[in-house]
Amino acid sequence: MPLHVKTIILYLWLALGAVWLVGAFTAKPAVRREPAGSRLLVTALGALAVVIGFTRYFHFGWLAHPFVPASPAVAYAGLALVFAGVGFAVWARFYLGGNWSGVVTVKKDHTLVRRGPYAIVRHPIYSGLLLAILGSVVVYRELRGLVAAGLLLAMLRMKSRTEERFMKEEFGSEYRQYEQQVKALIPFIW
Repeated sequence: MPLHVKTIILYLWLALGAVWLVGAFTAKPAVRREPAGSRLLVTALGALAVVIGFTRYFHFGWLAHPFVPASPAVAYAGLALVFAGVGFAVWARFYLGGNWSGVVTVKKDHTLVRRGPYAIVRHPIYSGLLLAILGSVVVYRELRGLVAAGLLLAMLRMKSRTEERFMKEEFGSEYRQYEQQVKALIPFIW
């Protein structure tokens, strides 16, 4: 596998982190936050997924077995998924504007965004992150990455359900209509 693919993926994830960091300074103040217990559970699940999938601690036994062959085609396909996922997440972040937060919140003067990537899925940041994670898993090729992706999917689904509850309470029938028209994470499917 071309070694530069892993380097490019690292830079894409770092770029995403930089966008998130800068975006934190432009967010509106929160008027409501998810409970600390919920936030702690989601954070712990995400941390566990990262440790299992992307550190050396779980690089043994069946977890270390490859699930795809080592080839340039596989590496470039994974890189394309990471690029598309990060791009989609960043696009969504810009559309969300000051409503964005790293934790589930309702912001002061919160608005329901339904344009751009939010016309495709209700949680495009999560969709983009999942696509980028899947691409990373393909490049790293080990079964433990699939376990990590499953944990991250569970984490983002938990977080999205909390968000949806907040949005229904904030926007009522307007959000329920949006929910009927646009799928949560995968366009036309889920």
